[in-house]
Amino acid sequence: MPAQRIVIKLGTSTLTQGKTEISMEHMIELVRVIARLHQEGHQVILVSSGAMAVGSSIMGHPMLPRHIPAKQMLAAVGQSRLMEIYSQLFGYYQIPVGQVLLTREDLSNRRRYLNARNTLEAMMQYRVVPVINENDTVSTEEIRLGDNDNLSALVSNVVEADLLVLFTDQDGLFTADPRGHPDAKVVAEITDNEIPEEIWKVAGGTANGLGTGGMFTKIQAADLARRSGCAVVISNGKHPERIWDIVAGKEVGTRFTPLITKLESRKRYMLAEARHNGGWLQLDKGAVAALRDGGSLLPVGITNTGGNFARGDIVKMKDEKGKEFALGMINYNYEDLLKIIGLQSQEIEQVLGYNYGMEVVHHNNLLFL
Repeated sequence: MPAQRIVIKLGTSTLTQGKTEISMEHMIELVRVIARLHQEGHQVILVSSGAMAVGSSIMGHPMLPRHIPAKQMLAAVGQSRLMEIYSQLFGYYQIPVGQVLLTREDLSNRRRYLNARNTLEAMMQYRVVPVINENDTVSTEEIRLGDNDNLSALVSNVVEADLLVLFTDQDGLFTADPRGHPDAKVVAEITDNEIPEEIWKVAGGTANGLGTGGMFTKIQAADLARRSGCAVVISNGKHPERIWDIVAGKEVGTRFTPLITKLESRKRYMLAEARHNGGWLQLDKGAVAALRDGGSLLPVGITNTGGNFARGDIVKMKDEKGKEFALGMINYNYEDLLKIIGLQSQEIEQVLGYNYGMEVVHHNNLLFL
């Protein structure tokens, strides 16, 4: 099957298997399956809960007040141990992992958003598996995401994922609460533009006190991710091997089909951003041809620029006759670009003292008009 970019969200209930402590046996099985995905060429990003559960276990499950500082303490104690477990288990497959802690502020502030995006892209480029969690130890009510379901949807948007898998303790969304209605059936697929009201009504909260989500937040996350062109599947984390059928598009759990394509999502974003920014680059004939052949924009191919812009902004690109033909996310701000126009890429660091890459605009961040 073609390689995909897959975000997998592992909730506390999946990691603990409904108990009060992490199930090492189940984590070994989860990592085995995820490692195989990685070895098959897929790019995998984990959004993992469980830090508080690990912290509580380390501290002997103390009775603590249910307020943010106590939760932050448990997360601080447990996060390093949780990462140690992931590092050890993926290490058996010679797969490096990296910790990424995020808050809502990181993903709503443009500069922080760009830094997060670039970090995750670099990790995937070098075949590192990112393990993402909310940065609970510094979060306040104003900047908390509150649950890793919605964090996983936001991450899927940031990295333009093909698929988001939300592992939970149920087989998917049901037509009624299966705990009280044994005849309830799994909803196989949701394709409506608006999620049916009865689906929202069935969704409930968590059954234990360790998680912060529930089926309601999973529906929220699925709705957010599918609107950016990402397919979403809610499935039972007790059966991690089902990931192969999920990736293959088979009927497993509840699948939310994307409402738009990833290309359309990116196009909408770049067009909207370009309207707010007057930055432009003029390229020589060779650079235009290189871009159309699938290459990236190097400083040597730029002949002129105008309009103030910052790193990460969307700029217009013009050919040698001044006609706009593409949009691109730029890696250098206006002041820096003025210093490197016309130079060879290897001269960037010599002139600026640093570099954000050999390309001014990478071909992955390019949209032809």
